[in-house]
Amino acid sequence: MVRHATAIALCLLAGSASALDIQQATEAELDSLRGLGPSLTAKVLAARAEKPFDSWSDLMRRVNGIRETTAQRLSDQGLTVQGLAYKSAHKAP
Repeated sequence: MVRHATAIALCLLAGSASALDIQQATEAELDSLRGLGPSLTAKVLAARAEKPFDSWSDLMRRVNGIRETTAQRLSDQGLTVQGLAYKSAHKAP
């Protein structure tokens, strides 16, 4: 019974951690993503402080160092912009 409850709790935690919106993400949360280090995280936070990101293309335009490959990698790890995952123009439907 305890193992079952623990498994359920872990599933719930994993599900809640899978989506991370860039508008609310903390510095530590952004740094934990593969592809973002302290330097790129600082750029994201500085750009976000000026004005929230309205789309992935807005993020890529305003943050030097985030392009399609990085955006896809971050999205695959659960990062969203305005609640949306990144959809590459080159990715099959």
